[in-house]
Amino acid sequence: MKRKRRQKGKYLGRRFFGRGNVKNARGSGNRGGRGNAGLAKHKRTYIAAYEPDYFGKHGFKNPTKTKLPVMHLYDVNKQAFSGKLQKSDTMFTLTFSGKILSTGGITIPVKIRALAWSKKAEEKIKQAGGEITKLEKN
Repeated sequence: MKRKRRQKGKYLGRRFFGRGNVKNARGSGNRGGRGNAGLAKHKRTYIAAYEPDYFGKHGFKNPTKTKLPVMHLYDVNKQAFSGKLQKSDTMFTLTFSGKILSTGGITIPVKIRALAWSKKAEEKIKQAGGEITKLEKN
């Protein structure tokens, strides 16, 4: 059985590259305009298939805003009970590069170094006999 030969590309290596007359391949009109021209008109199907989010607004990310990771006091208490924190002298120590929040309570004296914390968290830590200090950012 004879098989049909497969055409590769646009007749590369031939004189007219599959475009017929030499004048047919002149300028950018043969590709529907230069660059992104016609994406909302005659190249709409390309956008629909390959770049569906091309048109419209898609939000804004504030480059100056930094969001710190947070840890709650109940997490600190749980880690101290489970033995995941290092113990030095009579206190457990925790170094956290984020913000300590006051959700929950703490029953064990813990020495915490963090970037930031809430006022209530500081009060609860001091009531439990612990202390909290600033961790310097590199």
